[in-house]
Amino acid sequence: MSTMVEDPRLVSTRSGFGGLVALGRQKLGEGELGPLPVILGLVLIALFFQTKNDNFLSALNLTNLMIQISSTGVISVGIVLVLLLGEIDLSVGSVSGFCAAIMAVLNVTHGVGGPASVLVAVLSGTLIGLFFGLMRTKVGVPSFIVTLAGITGFEGAQLYILGSTGTLNINDSFITDLINRLLPVWLGWTLAGLLVGGYVVGILLGRRRRVAAGLTVGSWLLVGLRIGVLAVPVLALTALMSTDRSRGVIPIQGVPLGVVIFLAFVVGFDLIVRKTRFGRHMFAVGGNEEAARRAGINIDRVRIATFMLCSTLAACGGVLAASRLFAVNQSSGGSDTLLNAIAAAVIGGTSLFGGRGTVWSALLGSLVIFSIANGMDLLGYEASVKFMVTGGVLLAAVTIDALARRGRVAAGRV
Repeated sequence: MSTMVEDPRLVSTRSGFGGLVALGRQKLGEGELGPLPVILGLVLIALFFQTKNDNFLSALNLTNLMIQISSTGVISVGIVLVLLLGEIDLSVGSVSGFCAAIMAVLNVTHGVGGPASVLVAVLSGTLIGLFFGLMRTKVGVPSFIVTLAGITGFEGAQLYILGSTGTLNINDSFITDLINRLLPVWLGWTLAGLLVGGYVVGILLGRRRRVAAGLTVGSWLLVGLRIGVLAVPVLALTALMSTDRSRGVIPIQGVPLGVVIFLAFVVGFDLIVRKTRFGRHMFAVGGNEEAARRAGINIDRVRIATFMLCSTLAACGGVLAASRLFAVNQSSGGSDTLLNAIAAAVIGGTSLFGGRGTVWSALLGSLVIFSIANGMDLLGYEASVKFMVTGGVLLAAVTIDALARRGRVAAGRV
């Protein structure tokens, strides 16, 4: 009697909970769990700190948490892009501080308007990225070395342009509103609805195209789970931010503009990476450079453009950080900015080996890092403990990435 063995590639066509479990087992064996470990980690982090301090999941604390994430999260989006190429940019922290200093000097010292000052700062980041890209592609200096030199170089440039004062306080409403302005409640709900609705439409259209092409599709239960993973947190956070957080007479409610800007960067670059030729070229170069070259992809052009985007996003993150603090000083972009930006991308699921990851990992990883830091602040832990915990979480994420790569190799997917 013969035994029929099911092709594991067809497991996803099963329906119901059994098919979902079988799919999970298949993905686990192939090292393809996606964002699931990060999401489960976030749930455990929230439950732990909420049991220790019931203010952790309060509307006020979660809103402050999202504001804190915004600037570093934008920088982390740029890190995701260079990691997809199998490259690294160690200068994003100092570049963010340097570009923020340019904006502050123009606005405060020279009286240039807020919009123009921000534009010059962002374009400065673009030029810095162009320099890194050219050094990497035309001169052949490894990205690790050239961006490592950039850390010290741009820290010195930041100190130079700030001058003896060391700190510039920003009063321009255009700049300070970038992250601190609260949107009307109705507008926050409208934007949340558009985000969730657009995501649902995208999933359904993608499923429809796969069916029309005769390709296998997942069960409707899996579709519902994918929608719920985005819809539930977005709508829950919008509801929390729409409640009154003032604890006083004057109500304070609404989604901060900085959170919207951060999510706009995540959604926008996610579409670029997944839906455009440039995004496909990034994955191709990061996955197998030689194969990409033989396929006719201009590798140098992809690298230069990616480094330009990374430094531009670093400049945007610096502007948002200055907006949150109402000032730029000698330590702007320093401290743990670089660590958090890289750790967020890796913890969120972007591979250090190149060719694998999503822009959403910048959001998920930032939530993990800043949730841990925020929770430990509420419990009164010292900064030394926070650094050690962050380092441990980063090591765990890199280990998981290495094990997942081993699983993909064993499954013949690399």
